[in-house]
Amino acid sequence: MLAANLHIFLKLRMTTTDSDRNLQPLVEFREVSFIINGGRPIIDRLSLQVERGETFVLLGESGCGKTTTLKLVNRLLTPTSGKVLVEDKPTTEWDVIRLRRRTGYVIQEAGLFPHFRVEQNVALVPHLERWDEARARARVRELLSLVGMDPEKFANRYPRELSGGQRQRVGVARALAADPPLLLMDEPFGALDPLTRAALQKEFADLKTRLGKTVIFVTHDVREALLLGSRIALMDAGRIVLLETPAGFVKSENELAKAYLETLRNDFVTAP
Repeated sequence: MLAANLHIFLKLRMTTTDSDRNLQPLVEFREVSFIINGGRPIIDRLSLQVERGETFVLLGESGCGKTTTLKLVNRLLTPTSGKVLVEDKPTTEWDVIRLRRRTGYVIQEAGLFPHFRVEQNVALVPHLERWDEARARARVRELLSLVGMDPEKFANRYPRELSGGQRQRVGVARALAADPPLLLMDEPFGALDPLTRAALQKEFADLKTRLGKTVIFVTHDVREALLLGSRIALMDAGRIVLLETPAGFVKSENELAKAYLETLRNDFVTAP
């Protein structure tokens, strides 16, 4: 009887612990500042929480601190003060290689290795994780299909043989290869022509819904933020000046938010 009761107690405790863990934010900033050589703070006492499964958009002008914020998550940078936590653990306590393999990273122009074929680029992290060749190859083909690229047609091409949109698709596939819980995306569609960018934004929104990933997405494009974000953090001078859902952002009286929304109206104003 004692053994049976102990088994039930441990099972309940494990269930509660797992449930509590799922309720915790995947990423948290606690009063984080980042300063170089004693100058003006690039990030200034920033606090935020990124919930599991959401797309958290960092929106702002160049120099506002949004890319610096992103780099603090995977420890490309470390805070001058405060704490950044990933999966409830300070980034300074993570093994940095393990942390980065838990976070997919997508940048402008995809950052593909030009001397690697598409298949080799996508399989990079699985190979570093010592997956066997058959498993890695199957994963590459699965992901290329997922991002709309026929593996038979594209797996053996080099990045120079792809269009800009195709390179970005490969970049997303590579970020997803080891199935990380978190994706960091730094203006991934910013260098593309408007039609390709719109198509990839729609594809990414559909893909993200299917996979249920947590995403931190950097952009200066308010249209993109409204389309893709679960919540939008509007940044200025290293601080968040507004944190809202897309619906709340559109209704906000914040002057900077209103200035961004005015650019959408101006898009449709034609010269006389």
